Amino acid sequence: MRQDDRVTDSSASLSGPFPEPALMREQYVTEGLEEAGLPAGPMEQFALWFKEAAAATGAVHEPNAMVVSTVDAEGRPSSRTVLLKGFDERGFVFFTNYDSRKAHELAANAHVSLLFPWHPMARQVIVSGTAERVGREETVAYFRTRPHGSQLGAWASAQSSVLTSRAELDRAYADLAARYPEGEQVPVPPNWGGFRVTPREVEFWQGRRNRLHDRLRYVRTPDGKDGKDWHLERLSP
Repeated sequence: MRQDDRVTDSSASLSGPFPEPALMREQYVTEGLEEAGLPAGPMEQFALWFKEAAAATGAVHEPNAMVVSTVDAEGRPSSRTVLLKGFDERGFVFFTNYDSRKAHELAANAHVSLLFPWHPMARQVIVSGTAERVGREETVAYFRTRPHGSQLGAWASAQSSVLTSRAELDRAYADLAARYPEGEQVPVPPNWGGFRVTPREVEFWQGRRNRLHDRLRYVRTPDGKDGKDWHLERLSP
């Protein structure tokens, strides 16, 4: 057999009865998003959209799910879905293992992006900003609200580290469950806590017909120039 005869077409394994991505289209029929009437700052607008997403029963699954994107010291990006656990005028809060990949990357480069993909509503919110650890008291207060199993899971998982098998993780959890049975207080892991993302830019994206989407972006004004903390601008789709 010639060497050429042994070469297989790598695309052959992808041929099959699946939908063609290039042919998948949807028209977004919405009322749109106008500058008039929008609040002076992005957090009020986020609170409004978040409330609407949460109220869309059965439409938006886990409206507090967001894609967190970080970069390492060499500028290589990575993304993962994380749950938002709080927001106010200071920013957006999530919790994680401080030994995880995302936490190590934030330690090297605090710049971060958040994406809330509310597809059923043809909406997205994109946040650019910087992350810093929350205080220990805030971490402890949130940890106490977690279900017992999730508290044990925070101890059992050495997040982002390599496992030999699923059994290794299950054994670690079982040992912790025996040590801290239901009803007994689980201590907060010392290497676990929150990050608060202070936004620099917040974009509100609303899908419209013919891909002529509305994109309104709040940009933080340096030192409150002209007495305003935020500048609102419209982006071309």
